[in-house]
Amino acid sequence: MLPLLKGLADGGEHKFSGLVGELGTDFHLSEEELSELLPSGTQPIFANRVGWARLYLKKAGLLDAPKRGFLQITERGRKILSEGHERIDAKFLERFPEFVAFKQRDSAVAAEPLSAPSEPATPSSTPFEMLEDAYGRIRSGLASELLETLQKVDPKRFEQIVIDLLVTMGYGGSRVDAGKAIGKTGDQGIDGIIKEDHLGLGVIGPTSRR
Repeated sequence: MLPLLKGLADGGEHKFSGLVGELGTDFHLSEEELSELLPSGTQPIFANRVGWARLYLKKAGLLDAPKRGFLQITERGRKILSEGHERIDAKFLERFPEFVAFKQRDSAVAAEPLSAPSEPATPSSTPFEMLEDAYGRIRSGLASELLETLQKVDPKRFEQIVIDLLVTMGYGGSRVDAGKAIGKTGDQGIDGIIKEDHLGLGVIGPTSRR
């Protein structure tokens, strides 16, 4: 995590993919090491680990994502760098309440403390248990990122997302029908109207986010 934070020390916006390449060079990794894949074959191990470092540092408030695919150091991140620490890991980040809250939310889903993605659940875990553990952590991280993104979208876009979700879940009606109720004033926070079933016997009015 510390090398990633140092790579952003200039305060500028840096493309994440470029940072992965720079870190690979700093660690003197060969092309073979950089291309080594996870057991699932879906992503290089090194890029995956840098991705987890990014997530943890963001949750601790040391990094920010000013736009999609880019990272930038925060004032808190600058302060931590100025203190000259030799290492930053998950234990170090527990000094920040935002990171502790993130871990607690994840623990509530996984029923166990969040640890580094490269660590198995236990030394004696079976391959299946290790896959289950990794899947739970990835899903939790994705859910957290999704919620964070939804909180930043404008109200109009959020209303459309709510309707799209309900239609995709199989409720009756259509995006066109539901869209008629979007954006009205004095609607007491209703994001849209959608039929509860395909016969149209009932309607649901999802209310706005809190």
